[in-house]
Amino acid sequence: MRSLIQEAGIETEGRFLNADVCLDSESFRCLCAEMKIESNIAFNPRNGRYDGAYVCFNEELFKGRTVIEHANAWHDSFKALLVRFETKALHWMALHLLAFTVLFIRKINKIEKL
Repeated sequence: MRSLIQEAGIETEGRFLNADVCLDSESFRCLCAEMKIESNIAFNPRNGRYDGAYVCFNEELFKGRTVIEHANAWHDSFKALLVRFETKALHWMALHLLAFTVLFIRKINKIEKL
């Protein structure tokens, strides 16, 4: 992973990573520390404890991740966007705008019903 990021010329110092339990490993946390990435990784109880290492986890920041995951799932519910059939970028972008409009209207309708 490190070499791909370096090849792309992406600066990692000061970046923030909010990750799920599947990325909870001592080696991944060390890699983030080496690359100076601030990581907020949920604890995987199957991994046991970290021996004396300081590991910070902010649950409030992690809860914000759920909003992004839901947005990605809603976005993936549109098959025309999930499997890109469009060959022109303008048409593909227009489909995204239509999908976001539909999602927004659905959200407004749910709020009005309450």
